[in-house]
Order: sequence, then structure tokens, then C-alpha cells
Amino acid sequence: MNPILLAVLLVAAIGLIAGVGLSVASVVMAVPKDETAEKIRECLPGANCGACGFSGCDGYAAALSKGEATATNLCAPGGNDVAKEVAAILGVEAGSIKPMAAVVHCNGTTENSKKKLEYKGVMSCKMASQLFGGPKECVYGCIGYGDCVNVCQYGAISIVDSVARVNPLVCTACQQCIKICPKGLIELVPLYETKAVVTCKNHNKGAFTRKECSVGCIGCMKCQKVCEHDAIKVENNTAHVDYEKCVGCGKCEEGCPTKAIHIKTLGC
Repeated sequence: MNPILLAVLLVAAIGLIAGVGLSVASVVMAVPKDETAEKIRECLPGANCGACGFSGCDGYAAALSKGEATATNLCAPGGNDVAKEVAAILGVEAGSIKPMAAVVHCNGTTENSKKKLEYKGVMSCKMASQLFGGPKECVYGCIGYGDCVNVCQYGAISIVDSVARVNPLVCTACQQCIKICPKGLIELVPLYETKAVVTCKNHNKGAFTRKECSVGCIGCMKCQKVCEHDAIKVENNTAHVDYEKCVGCGKCEEGCPTKAIHIKTLGC
């Protein structure tokens, strides 16, 4: 037999055997589709933010389908509409999602705070914070280089006068900004409820804070003393608000000597 023809036949035979083998393997080793998970996944927004507590939208959908998760209201970006759609697929009652929005606990603008150095390097909060805590005197304050802006998929954050600001009506409470802020300055606050918000996280004693920022919390405890609802406590020289107890009466704002507390209804 012609050697060339023999080679062609051998290659063709090998290809045929390999093709049959792959076909059989695809049937035998096929992973069955989870139609319920696929339907749930179609409802989810695809942010893959992890706010639900799972690896992403695929992980949450799979967990719901397998019964590993039962709460249909864990998708903050999707809100109540998505919770209802998911509940309808699973045939369960939809839980409600309390609207939340991120807020930045800092008001260290160029006017309010002092700088200790001129930073020249990668414009990243994480990178800059490794150099003496950042360019501002207050090592607890917002650096303002926009790591949170870059990670926000919804365009809800902007840098205004060297401080990150959140548009609460655009924020979906996905928590990506919370995870990336090297100073831990961002927190979720109820969106449509009037609450007291402390715009400072400086843990230094009052005398040091005053030198670093004119609107920093000095831990004087006046807010704690005037609050009739036990909603505000001073811990580690900084005031903290319990949003479950706060009624937004405004007495803490009135009593704060440095104006580090503000009464806000974020959604209005």
C-alpha cells in the first residue's frame, strides 16, 4: 500500500476513534443543568459583588436552588424586585430588603484638614496610606485618591474636595467600596430614615484631633450625654451611632462642638 495513503488512513482512524471517545465522554461525564439555578441567575443583576455572602451571583443562585440558602432577599443591588422574582421561582414568600446606602465617615476637605506631605506616586488610597498613613495629618481620614470610585460599578461615588462622596440615590449597597477603603471609613446607613451620621473616625484624643482637622470628633461625649435614646456612644475617642435606636431627633448634632455629627435622610 502507498505509504502516503496508509498515513492518511491511520490519521483518519485515530481522529475517528478520538471523536467517538469524546462524544461518549461528553454524555457520560456531562454535568446536569440546574434549570432552577439558571432561572434565578437570570433575575440577579450580575454585579458579583458578594454582598449576599456568596462568591457572586452564580454562587447565590446555586445555593438557593440546592436549598443551601433560603433567604431570597440577600441581593442588595437587586432590591425588593429581585427578591420577589427569586421567591416566585422558588415558590416561597419573598423577604423584604431594607434600603441602605453607603456613607463616608470623613469630612476632611482641604479646608478642614491639614496636609503633612506632598504625595507623588501611584494615585491609589491603598498605596498612599502605606506612606506615613497618607498625605493628610489625620491618618484616619479619607485620602481621596478614588479607590472607592474605581471599584463602584454604578457611578455612585465621586471625589469632592479630596473626600469621597456617595450619591445615595445611585448607591445599591453592594459594599464594594466598603471592602476596598484602606481606612474603613465607609458604612451602610438606612436610606429613607432620618439618622445621625458621624463624619469622623479619628481615634486620637481631642487635643490631637483639633490640630489635624477642624471638624473632627474630639470624643467630648456631649452627644452621648444629650441623647435620650441611648443611640450614640463614644468609644475609643470617637462617637458611634446605633442606627436601630437613633430617631433622628437632632440633639447630638446641636450639642457637637466641632459639627462632626449631621442629621441626614440620605434618600431625600
